[in-house]
Amino acid sequence: MSSPAPRAVLWDMDGTLLDSAEYHWLSWQEVLAREGHEMTRERFAATFGRRNDAVLRDLLGDDVLPDRVARIAAAKEERYRALARAGGITPLPGVRPWLARLRAEGWRLAVASSAPRLNIATILEALDMATFFDAVAADEDVERGKPDPQVFLTAAAKLDVPPERCVVVEDAPAGIEGARRAGMRTIGVGTSHADLEADIVVRSLDELPVDAFDRLLAGQPASSP
Repeated sequence: MSSPAPRAVLWDMDGTLLDSAEYHWLSWQEVLAREGHEMTRERFAATFGRRNDAVLRDLLGDDVLPDRVARIAAAKEERYRALARAGGITPLPGVRPWLARLRAEGWRLAVASSAPRLNIATILEALDMATFFDAVAADEDVERGKPDPQVFLTAAAKLDVPPERCVVVEDAPAGIEGARRAGMRTIGVGTSHADLEADIVVRSLDELPVDAFDRLLAGQPASSP
């Protein structure tokens, strides 16, 4: 008998595995203040799911020097990691049970995030979740950020799973759009964005029906929780 076709779940990190938005907000504020710029709440909301270089060019202008972008981005992420370590983090509701269930059912799992690789490693270690994941696709692995599909296609390739056999879990419209462009099914989670146009949208992962991922791949509507 032939082996069953592989299937995968690709996870965004911030806002999906955990909520560390406040640490991002504080680190952007502090680092940009030293540069003589202000990060407003409105501008901060527009950063979700986007790479730092795109965020900084929007804020500082397209003519900002690449060295300055790299320096500010590195300082911001260093501050973010320090805040996360000092303040502590916890997974969002339903995350750990779903990771355990999917692993037990043979799904391949990857993180597909706009965050730097060091951030992802820091967060997964702090959450004690690194062993759940078979691969990581990070900022350093791609040239274009979400909503471009590159990070999801990269993660799928690392898992050796075709895009049509992948489900993406995301909290931001840019990520949902990127997954759709990659030809993948989508689950939108959280309350930060009211305009998530995913195949399934839930406030929390613990609201997902037990057969949600299987039904998405089969092209069927999810059953009730």
